[in-house]
This record gives sequence, C-alpha cells and structure tokens, in this order.
Amino acid sequence: MRVPFFQLDAFTTRRFAGNPAAVLVLDDFPDDALLQAVAAENNLAETAFLVPPASPGGRYRLRWFTPVLEVPLCGHATLASGAVVLERLEPGRADVVFDTASGPLTVEREGGAYRLDLPARTVRPVPEPAGLAAALGAAPVEVHTTDGGNYLVLLPTAADVRALAPDPAAVARLERTGVVVTAPGDGPHDVVSRYFAPAKGVPEDPVTGAAHCALAPFWAARTGRTTLFAHQASPRGGELTCRLVGDRVHLVGSCVPYLEGHAEL
Repeated sequence: MRVPFFQLDAFTTRRFAGNPAAVLVLDDFPDDALLQAVAAENNLAETAFLVPPASPGGRYRLRWFTPVLEVPLCGHATLASGAVVLERLEPGRADVVFDTASGPLTVEREGGAYRLDLPARTVRPVPEPAGLAAALGAAPVEVHTTDGGNYLVLLPTAADVRALAPDPAAVARLERTGVVVTAPGDGPHDVVSRYFAPAKGVPEDPVTGAAHCALAPFWAARTGRTTLFAHQASPRGGELTCRLVGDRVHLVGSCVPYLEGHAEL
C-alpha cells in the first residue's frame, strides 16, 4: 500500500525548529499494529493518520501515535494535518474539521498562520509527589495535575525552566505520564514552558499544543488575561498564541513543510 506522506515543522516559522510531525493520508485506518509500527519507524513525537471524507469539503478522521502508543490528543500534529489539508489536499478550503478521540477539532486559516480549536484542560493543585523534584533536578513552587494525565509544575523563573536537565528514567517512573514545567515568560513572551514524557516514548516534546490546553487556563487565572504569547523552550523551540475562549483553547501558530512524498506500508 502506497500512501501520501508529509512531514512539517509545527508552531514555528523556521524550518528545523518547532515540533516535527508526520502526516499520512489513508483510505481507511488499517490494523492498529501497523499504525503503531509506522509511528515507531518515523520516530517523531507524533505521527498523524488522516482519512479523507467521501466528498471534498467534509470532515476528516484523525488519529495520533507516538513511537510507543496512541494518544487521545495532539496539538502540533493536528495543526500540521490542517496545513496538509488546506495547502495540499484541498487548497481552496478556509477551514477543516477533524473527528478525533477528543471530539471534533477545527483548524482554520488566520492570516498567514492557522488557528487550532482544542478543549481546555482542568488544572488542580496537588501535594508534591515523592521523587518529582529529584527527577526534574529543580524544586517546584507549585504542583498541579491536568486532565491529560500530566503534572504541571511551576518554577520561579523562565531561566529555571530553560536550565532544566531532568533524569528521563526518573520522570518515566512518576505516577503521571508527562510533566509540563512552566514559569512566567520573559522578553516578548508571557509564558515559558517545557514538556517531558519519556513514558510515552517522548523524552522531551519540542512544542506541545495539548500542554497549552492546560497552560492557557492556568496562566489566565493568574494574570487575568485570556490571550497569551507562549514560548516552549526546548532545544528546537517554538512559539504560539493561546486564547482561552470559554471551555476551549485557540492556539495560533505556523507550519513549515519539510518533506513530501509517499510511504510504502
């Protein structure tokens, strides 16, 4: 089976920055074992699998896999999938709706970028779990949990977030499968963050749309602002605008194409 294959850098305006995502276009979803094998072969944080509608203009079906498991929500691979539909598959469209495990998700054009509509995640304070500070190599100011199965850790400064060098094996042993680390932004950014999820096969995710579904309400409650300019300070780095709109989060970012061709499955 020969299928269209795209790879894009999401949440960036520069190639070789942001978060790379693979997008494969299928006639239908094959066996899950094959989807997982393809994602492991690609060895990117996420591979997105798209099934087009029966006729142009309809809704696509979308699933996401890390190298080791299927995930219920992935922001950057949804943004990349939207760019593939709007720029390659149906370039006349202004928006596209994806049917996913997290409900219908919309990507639409906004200027030269794309706006992604995702569900906001609830953030709840919890006592600091044993081993968290040692795993991160930093002492949290606050610890919270999110609907997505992550810890959300507040550090004092953006410099503290950038300086983190966590122990991946220790992070993978924590009760939650991922850790979002954040602090007030500096320079032009309102918020800075990083995301570590070695238990999902992603030691550090370069730019994480789903994490900002928790970061947007978390920082909106502290700042009183519903629009925030965020920087994810991974080695690749990426930027996105976050807007809290009721129980939804709108993420605005760009995508840069890197690779286009076909995959043999």
